[in-house]
Amino acid sequence: MPLTTPPVGVTAARVNVHEAKTHLSQLLARVEAGEEFLIARAGTPVARLVAARPADAPRRPLGLLRGRAVIPDDFDTWGQDETVAMFEGTDPVKP
Repeated sequence: MPLTTPPVGVTAARVNVHEAKTHLSQLLARVEAGEEFLIARAGTPVARLVAARPADAPRRPLGLLRGRAVIPDDFDTWGQDETVAMFEGTDPVKP
């Protein structure tokens, strides 16, 4: 394939439409590796071939479960006696 890397200071190599059609698979492999190409018709650039950005994942709205779940006031002390007993190697306090 007669494609060459662009000269210093030029961001994309220029490829004519026929070359682009003929060597599309090779161009895509090089684009995936980070190169860019200008596709030209009769020497005039008409398109730029660059790697696609990955699509952004849709964002979940905050407060999706608002009003459906209740966190009790003593949430941070649940199982506290059992946890201490595990570390101390003693039996937890039974109610």
